[in-house]
Order: sequence, then C-alpha cells, then structure tokens
Amino acid sequence: MEPRTQPSVKVFLEPLIDFCAARTQSSQSMQNAHQLAILPLGLLFFFGIPSCGAGSDAGPGHSNTAGASAAGAPATGSAGAPSAAGSSSNTSAGTSSVNSAGASSAGAASGPSNGGAGSGPSSAGAPGNSAGSGSGSGSGSGSAGAAGAAGAPGTPSSVKFSFFVTSMSALQAVSSNPNGFGGDLRFGEMGAGAGLRGADKICTAIAERSLKGNAKVWRAFLSVTDGGDGKPVNAIDRVGMGPWYDRVGRLVAKSVADLANTRPVGADAAILKDLPNEDGLPNHQPDPTQPAVDNHDTLTGSDATGKLYKADLKFTCNDWTTNEATTWGSPRVGHSWPRSFGGGTMGGGASSGDSWISALDESGCGAGYHITTADDGPPSQSGTTVGDGGGYGGFYCFALTP
Repeated sequence: MEPRTQPSVKVFLEPLIDFCAARTQSSQSMQNAHQLAILPLGLLFFFGIPSCGAGSDAGPGHSNTAGASAAGAPATGSAGAPSAAGSSSNTSAGTSSVNSAGASSAGAASGPSNGGAGSGPSSAGAPGNSAGSGSGSGSGSGSAGAAGAAGAPGTPSSVKFSFFVTSMSALQAVSSNPNGFGGDLRFGEMGAGAGLRGADKICTAIAERSLKGNAKVWRAFLSVTDGGDGKPVNAIDRVGMGPWYDRVGRLVAKSVADLANTRPVGADAAILKDLPNEDGLPNHQPDPTQPAVDNHDTLTGSDATGKLYKADLKFTCNDWTTNEATTWGSPRVGHSWPRSFGGGTMGGGASSGDSWISALDESGCGAGYHITTADDGPPSQSGTTVGDGGGYGGFYCFALTP
C-alpha cells in the first residue's frame, strides 16, 4: 500500500490567520485577551496532527516508531520467502519482535530460524519431518520447522544380510591403523558402556562399506561386565531374534537357540565351518587368490552359550575399552572356523576348538595380528595382543532385522 501524502500546512494556517485578524480588530480592551490565549494551543494542535496520527501516515523512508503496534507490545514479523533457508527476518516495531518461520520457511530449511521474543529458545522440528509450520509466538516458543536431515533412520534394506565376521582389512580401514583396534573398541564413544556402543558403530560402518544405505541396526556379538547401568550384558541377548543371513543371503541361523551351539544349527553347509566376512567370503581364506591363513580367534568375551564368560575385566579387555599391550588381558575368543591342535594344548581356559563362541583365552588386549599360512599353535603365555594365537581382533556382527 502506498504511503499517504502529508496534509498541507496551508489548509490549517489560513483559517488561523483570519481568526486572529478578526479578533485583533474587535479587541479594544483586555476583555478579549483570553481569546487570543488559545492561539499557541491551536498552532500546536494543527501543526502536531501530521506526527501524531497513525504510523502509516509517515512518508517514504520514515520508520514506524508507533504505528498500529505500540512500543513494547509483541509484533509479529513474517519470515516469508527470504527465510526459506532458515534465516530469520527482523521487524522494526517494538523491542520484542517475534520472527515466525511459517510455512514459507519449511522448504529447504538448512538451519533453524530463531523465533520468539524474550529469552525463549526455538525448538527443533520433529525428527524425520521434511516440512513443518514452524510458526513463532510472542512467548518465545517458536519452532524451527523442518529437521528432515536429522530424522529417524530410513527403512531397513530388504536385502538378506544380517551377519558377518569383521575382516582384517575392514578393521584396518575403519580404525586407520594397520594393527586394527585391539581390545579398545570405543570408536569415539565415551563414558559407561562405551566399548559396546563403539563396537556397534564399527559393525555399522563396516556393513555400510559392504551394502551402502542398508539402514539396519547392527550389534556386536560381545559380552561385558557392565553395559553402562551396572549390569552385565550377554552377547546372545544383543542380536535380535533371527533369522540371520550372510552377505550373499546364505542362512547362518534361524533363531537364538540355533546360535547357542558349538556351530550354528541349520547354517548353510558352505559356511557352517568357515563363517564369512562382510563380503560373504570365507574368513579362513578372505583372498581367494592366496592360501588359507590362520586367523581363527574372534573376540566374544562369552561362554559357549553366548553369555558373559566371567565377571573379570581381563576377559573383556576392560569391557572393550583398552588395548594396553601387557600380559594382563586375556580376552575370551571363539573360532570363526574349527581349529584342531594335533594333540597339543590349547592354552588358557581351553574348551572346544570347534566353538564359534568360546574356545580359549587370548594372550592380551594390545592391537596387533598374527597371520600365517602355518598352524602356529595356541596363544603364547607371553603374548600381549588380541591376535597372538592366530587372529587380528575380529568379532562378529549381527543385524536386528534379516
């Protein structure tokens, strides 16, 4: 709307001049002096009209300092199209303006707009929504509209892929360390339960390398003495209900009951005695162009049924938070492929060399590997790494959906 033109001063001045002249001529005494006294008030009244009316009477370039919204009262400024990228617009009236994101800011909002007068913070939009009304209010509780990028995870892939042994090459790549993670699997996590949370993240990262966008929830098959709430956690309780399949769709097990055995009951014959890595390759021979290697030891911290092996932190590398290279650590490991010892001993805590979950105690928690094409026997009593007995610190990963 175009601004209204300022009323001409002449319209008010001429009647005043005529009024004053008439009164002066007729005044012969001080009896009419009180009538002249109204002259200053009249001038003030008429000349003051242009600046005392509605704020919209101000000419171009003037600020609305009063207007329809009195100073100090909340005034709403619409973000409109310029706020589509999450920026907020400011109004010039009052000191407690409110910027409303409105529907116009829902589009490609890359950042939340600041809404609300006073000190009230803007609240983020509902996770997963790509658009939101995001309107602000005078109380300062305005919402920020869309937060689609930070929303809930996508729908899990329908591809049958829910189990793997972490390969040595994947652990080296994800850890950015040729020796891998060792017994410290925190992967950036902090606080109680960090070892398990970090191991889950490692599983997720490796699964993503193999099947991009799979959007599945992955869990490491590891037991701990304290999951963060002061209670022990059993690996077998972390992996869902099944069934589970390897990267190329072969059955690993149909249920938890089938898993909790020396070898998974009902597993595809091709993988039963050589559990595959994230690419579906037999872990005993991850490079088909090279001979099979001795890399069977796989971290679990568990007994033969998948429950916590012992309530002693040395068997879980301090609940998977240390890779100190000393002889203190003795992480419990299973065998990704059956291992016989030709009549020799199996080292500390030896049980069945066929068990994929619980076979023996490894030598230490340090990062390192011992990979050869020969059968070098069990872990040495003086070893300090997770791979001393034939391995590299690998572990099993399961998805909660097939």
